[in-house]
Amino acid sequence: MAKARYKQVVDHFKAAIRSGALAPGTRLPTHRQLAAEQGLALATASRVYAELEAMGLVSGETGRGTFVRELALPPGLGIEQQTVPQGMADLNFNYPTLPGQAEQLRAALRQLAAAGDLEALLRYQPHAGRPSERATVARYLRGHGVPAQAEQVVISNGAQHGLAISLMSRLRAGDVVAADALTYSGFKVLAQALGLEVLAIPAGAHGPDLNALAQACRGRPVRALYCMPTLHNPLGWVMPLAARMQLVALAREHDLALIEDAAYAYLAQQPPAPLAQLAPERTLYVSGLSKSVATGLRIGFVAAPAQWVPALERMVRATTWNAPGVLTAIACAWLEDGSVARLEAHKRADAQARQRIARAVFDGLAYLGHPAGYFIWLPLAEDARADQVAMALLREGIAVATAEPFAVGPQVPRALRLALGSVAMEALEGVLRRVRVVVEAAALGVV
Repeated sequence: MAKARYKQVVDHFKAAIRSGALAPGTRLPTHRQLAAEQGLALATASRVYAELEAMGLVSGETGRGTFVRELALPPGLGIEQQTVPQGMADLNFNYPTLPGQAEQLRAALRQLAAAGDLEALLRYQPHAGRPSERATVARYLRGHGVPAQAEQVVISNGAQHGLAISLMSRLRAGDVVAADALTYSGFKVLAQALGLEVLAIPAGAHGPDLNALAQACRGRPVRALYCMPTLHNPLGWVMPLAARMQLVALAREHDLALIEDAAYAYLAQQPPAPLAQLAPERTLYVSGLSKSVATGLRIGFVAAPAQWVPALERMVRATTWNAPGVLTAIACAWLEDGSVARLEAHKRADAQARQRIARAVFDGLAYLGHPAGYFIWLPLAEDARADQVAMALLREGIAVATAEPFAVGPQVPRALRLALGSVAMEALEGVLRRVRVVVEAAALGVV
């Protein structure tokens, strides 16, 4: 009977929201109020809201309560919505390209066609990549402070695949992995798919709250920490060296595996040493060329302790067998001839120019962003609803991500993440000024 009653409450809310009887933005009763009104246990009332949130009908907001979502806004905005309609400004995803990259690809294909081992690329490759290619990647990684040898490198089908095999090789369903309370949305999707429990670590000024992490490790069987110490997505921080050393000490004390996501690390000039250098015995360093070269070049790398490499190879075999030979050959040629280094430098300058535009437009507003980052974190006013602001921007022809895809746990801050790398440079200022107009209107309660 209790189960039937719980389902009745869920169905009641679902019908009221979908019919419009409960309008977007309506604040629902607190968990305790719902329990009292409906004669439910407090845990059952929480379960009602959890199920409604899983359906995309409501969202919880830190310190404010549970609200009816704007249903016209795609529930996967920021995760699944990787394309936007033609003519819409995309501040949702970063896919920065530079003039001349298409011609560079044509030249690479011509060079590859003339190579003597072209036929070999059509056959299965070793799971971790060919030895010469692993050596090329290792040299590149050493240039970025990662002390990797060829036998410690596994080549993957992009950084997301590298992250997947890293999690699969070290963790099992039910394991606890700590992560920043706001973190990369693709990690959240992976953790859910693998049945991992993600423990949210609140943010400090320049990285995760390490006291909170230590307390969590004392109270829970935390197996690993997923982190982005160099150019965090979405907050843009770069952890200072002292904090990294403290983090490494915690990892050694509690025997944590460190999964270091360095997808955007190339944008930071002279950052502190990566965790892979400070704790090489327990760090999986994950990177790739999607952001620094092109999103279509799905080549990633994982550098790991030598004894962890066989498990990574098994996960490559279980998922994709090997990285694509043709793309790997192109990527390694560009690593060898300096093309990747040149593109990284050009994109660093491009990101800096875009940040200068964003900072001028948002002057006077509270926001977070690295001077060379491709994104801005824009908190909203106390009474503003992020989904309603995002919907208003969609009507203006601008796609943005709310905080929801990045939030670990049920409480979601009121904020937008703006990706700066996809809108044409000459149009960026105008698009961001339209964002500011809508955000300021939301602060006045007119959105």
